[in-house]
Amino acid sequence: MLSDAFIIARREVHDSLRDWRIVAPILVLTLIFPYIMNLSTQVAVNFVQDYNATIIPLHLIPFALMIVGFFPISFSLVIALETFVGEKERNSLEPLLASPLSDASLYVGKLLSAMLPPLFASYLGILAYMITVSLSLHYSPDPVVLVQILLLTMMESLVMVAGAVVVSSHTTSVRAANLLASFIIIPMAFLLQGESVLLFWGQYDVLWYIIAALVVVDVILIRMGVQTFNREEILAREIDELNLRRLLGRFVFYFLGARRFSFGELYLKELPRLLRANRMALALTIIIVVGALFVGSALAFKFPLPLGFDSNFHVEPGFEKALQAQGSDLLPRLDTGSIFGHNARTLVLSTVVAVFSFGSGALLLLFAPMMLVGYFATALWWVGVNPLLFLGAFILPHGILELP
Repeated sequence: MLSDAFIIARREVHDSLRDWRIVAPILVLTLIFPYIMNLSTQVAVNFVQDYNATIIPLHLIPFALMIVGFFPISFSLVIALETFVGEKERNSLEPLLASPLSDASLYVGKLLSAMLPPLFASYLGILAYMITVSLSLHYSPDPVVLVQILLLTMMESLVMVAGAVVVSSHTTSVRAANLLASFIIIPMAFLLQGESVLLFWGQYDVLWYIIAALVVVDVILIRMGVQTFNREEILAREIDELNLRRLLGRFVFYFLGARRFSFGELYLKELPRLLRANRMALALTIIIVVGALFVGSALAFKFPLPLGFDSNFHVEPGFEKALQAQGSDLLPRLDTGSIFGHNARTLVLSTVVAVFSFGSGALLLLFAPMMLVGYFATALWWVGVNPLLFLGAFILPHGILELP
């Protein structure tokens, strides 16, 4: 498969390098932007050194390295968005899809061709910036930090390319693909902001966790792209249409008109089918829940409750009303509307965050409360309270009655 993929990648790279509209901007950013960033770095270093601040220049240069490396790979997004839908508009996709190559070879070859030229330009820009900084400021970055920035640049490029290729293979026009690219640009912008904070604060160890997370996202996107790639569907798709009337009609047909509603059929047939179809997602969610409980239990041993907590702790009558009268938000309101609103906001937020984080954001929102459950169950057991009583009083009503 890889040999066929490299054939596709070599063809695509050759075509990209012949287009001056792609090569010229990459060369400008690769050769000129490092020089501009070096001038900015010198101005910033001279300014902070006038106030005897020596730590900021050491953290400013790794940040500049990251920015210099990111700008050229931003073109990988533009190239990847046209991998399939662009060739379809130019009527050059049919001969390629008619070739005896497998879907996986074709998909991986397109992915590599969109990533390799911008990534090479990015590394070339980082090298140029390091040379100019070494000559002007006599500074050489820490080898570990340099390796982290190089890996971050590669993983970010692969994330953008893999996401853009998925978008390109499921849209019908370049305009639609460019509009959907915001779902890739927005998460990457937030990621760059977080990495900038870490670099300025010198928290380089956290970058390894970000690299590991990007590797996981890369695997998910590439696997999703290969699994959902269908050359016949690409050729047959003509226009993307959102028909609300047809969607509503299908909803009414399946839930009201197709057959009589039956709880027995719902729980004996539909629910097992849904569980089988989502077994991988359920397994991952169970792993996250169990891991959160273990993390919470470990924190309970590290930060235990004081002995005698169960006998000394009590709430004065009217404590909640007194807090609310003073305008304090320490405790939430425990009425039906407040509980329903909180759960609704959580579900909507989980859905929105999951779209931009490929599902990981929703799992993080689940991880936090389950970690608290693990902490309090273990901490109460440590001071002599039955943890089953805590789980039965606080968790089971919430999960069995309140959420449904």
